[in-house]
Amino acid sequence: MAVVAAAGLAAGCTGTGGSPADDGRGSPSSPVRQEPPVTGEDGPPVLAVKLDNARTARPHTGLEDADVVYVEQVEGGLSRLMAVYATRVPESVGPVRSARESDLELLRQFEQPVLAFSGAQSKLLPEIESAPLTPLTPESAAGMYVRRADRAAPHNLYLRSARLLPEEPGRDALTTGFRQGPPPAGGRPEPTRTVDYPSARFTFTWSDDRDGWLVAMDGTPATTARGGPLAPATVVVQYVTVRPSDYRDFLGNNTPYTETTGSGRATVLRDGRAHDVDWSRPAPEDGTTFTTDGGEPVNFAPGQVWVVYAAAP
Repeated sequence: MAVVAAAGLAAGCTGTGGSPADDGRGSPSSPVRQEPPVTGEDGPPVLAVKLDNARTARPHTGLEDADVVYVEQVEGGLSRLMAVYATRVPESVGPVRSARESDLELLRQFEQPVLAFSGAQSKLLPEIESAPLTPLTPESAAGMYVRRADRAAPHNLYLRSARLLPEEPGRDALTTGFRQGPPPAGGRPEPTRTVDYPSARFTFTWSDDRDGWLVAMDGTPATTARGGPLAPATVVVQYVTVRPSDYRDFLGNNTPYTETTGSGRATVLRDGRAHDVDWSRPAPEDGTTFTTDGGEPVNFAPGQVWVVYAAAP
């Protein structure tokens, strides 16, 4: 699908200009210009937004509207989020931060997605430009972003997502391989599950009242900008290879590369139960399939899905 985006996007501008406080990956101020919404031959593509997840970046705006939220490890054992929108597009999403090399492999399973991010390392920019996606940065589409005065940079950059996608792409744009339907047989009761990174922690606790998994980050309940709890219907703890990449941040910390192709084990949490399953994604352009030990496809509950990438034991 050929995506027709803003003139600035067509020029392929994903520069890294910014202040040292912003890690060189996003400019606190840019000339404002309006950009047309993104469209495609078969309708709008999914929108993927790279989100800051430092303590000072929370609560997130628009995260509750994402169809899929990916959690990945970054430098120093911290975490970042990738929110993917197809069935609901909020007015605003943020705070937006920088892209990583493994994001490109992750997003290959979607058809020419739009990736909103606030820059990247200069050596990575050519790879982003050649990837089958449409990059959207403050430098290429300043009119789509705003810096909020009530937060300090670099945790104050927000995407005006409703201007970008005035209509929802729809579930057909979610070419991930996820299925909705009845839960698999068996499983075990598991009211809570915690995933630890070296410097981050995610805990998911089942709530009958919310019919979902209440999210806690670093020991603190995660809420929306409106004050409500984050409660995805399904959580997938996907065990993958996390290896060093060829990139480092400005402090010299290596950037982990999360391999999302291949195969391995995963735990699917839904309806207060845990199901140990297999995952497979043979090639980057393939969606990820989840199957029981007997080879049956695993269904997810209707609603938001969180995929937490954890290092395979």
